[in-house]
Amino acid sequence: MSKIQLYSLATPNGQKIGIALEELGIPYEPHRVDIMKGEQFTDSFKSINPNSKIPAIVDPDGPDGKPLTVFETGAILLYLAEKTGKFLPKDVHKKYEVIEWLFWQVAGVGPMFGQLGHFLKYAPEKIEYGINRYATETRRILGVLDKKLEGKDWVAGDEYTIADIAIFPFIVCLDKFYNASELLKLHEFVNVKRWLDKIAERPAVQRGMLVCCS
Repeated sequence: MSKIQLYSLATPNGQKIGIALEELGIPYEPHRVDIMKGEQFTDSFKSINPNSKIPAIVDPDGPDGKPLTVFETGAILLYLAEKTGKFLPKDVHKKYEVIEWLFWQVAGVGPMFGQLGHFLKYAPEKIEYGINRYATETRRILGVLDKKLEGKDWVAGDEYTIADIAIFPFIVCLDKFYNASELLKLHEFVNVKRWLDKIAERPAVQRGMLVCCS
């Protein structure tokens, strides 16, 4: 099997795919794309993802035996899960529960947590309105997740799936990178903390978090 070519950086979005590849045991070759240097805007990268966002993959062994390029993390996770038959249930009801929560992450968790991070770490001036707006929405989202995890080990169904993989790095980021634990009162989300700790123990997750780190 030819190696999947991964173009990424160890941001929460990039870490999702690093974790998936490590968990699935698929041979891959990582290529670090330094977004701080604007490497995502080069012609070579835009030939892979015209939207100039990491991550993206090229699978030399696509479904028809021809190379296949995939960008957008939700699409990549679905592709990898379907390619390997892992981390996506075969049962239709369970499968679409996973897909619901995958899209929930892509449409809500990523953008809202990212905006909070922008106002906390990158905005040239402290704007209380922006911080408060996105901290409030982040706490709401965390509350939704905490409720979903009540009495459960995993986000969707009764097994570890691409939904868990997609959400995990963003929760880690709130504390480890944004230093927002106190602001968000993360200790209040006890089910999220239990779930987070369980996933963090997985060796493949630990390896995946570091892919394209340096």
